[in-house]
Amino acid sequence: MSESTILQTTSGTRFDPATFLETAAKGRIVSTHQKKQVIFAQGDIADSVFYVKTGKVKVTVVSKQGKEAVVAILGADEFLGEGCLLGQPKRLATASAITECVTMRVEKAEIVRVLHDEPTFSQMFVTHILARNARVEEDLVDQLFNSTEKRLARVLLLMANFGKDGRPEPIIAKISQETLAEMIGTTRSRVSHFMNKFRQLGFISYNGHLEVHSSLLGVVLQEQPRTVKPSE
Repeated sequence: MSESTILQTTSGTRFDPATFLETAAKGRIVSTHQKKQVIFAQGDIADSVFYVKTGKVKVTVVSKQGKEAVVAILGADEFLGEGCLLGQPKRLATASAITECVTMRVEKAEIVRVLHDEPTFSQMFVTHILARNARVEEDLVDQLFNSTEKRLARVLLLMANFGKDGRPEPIIAKISQETLAEMIGTTRSRVSHFMNKFRQLGFISYNGHLEVHSSLLGVVLQEQPRTVKPSE
């Protein structure tokens, strides 16, 4: 965290967002979650916001008919559960660990206080929410207009953090093809088909883990999906 992001608070003390998000204190609890462990469940009381320090978290919703859909995969330095700040009384989704991860649970009253008192944290948090909303809009456009191949390529690139600030992370934590299928609205067999194709073309590789290469961007940027042959 650079010096410029450490500001004077109303009481004259210095506030560092990085320190706030690294320190367990009143209203803040740091926890380690094992793979597949539920962090919070759909229908639970919405009384806190979670910050992901390390690892990957899956956010899912289940319909009344029992159908489950993956709505987000979140990683380090991302927030979840912020709906409580809008007055949501209960969780609208379930958050569970894809890998071992560390989170900080911040009570609603504590995060409201910090948002009110600390402009540095408030600016960072609002920026995160705006970026999340933009991602949701992009996901909707992706589902409506892009081919299955493009949707899968985009999800893999997002999970590898391509396009984010900072250094890309081409290695993705183990994630099932069933989960990928749920995320892009298709079948596992279609995901398997395109994953094999991406591997044959050198866009991804397996070596005990999944590694995404920058060349996969070509699938997202191309005008026509590779599965469609040009007209004669």
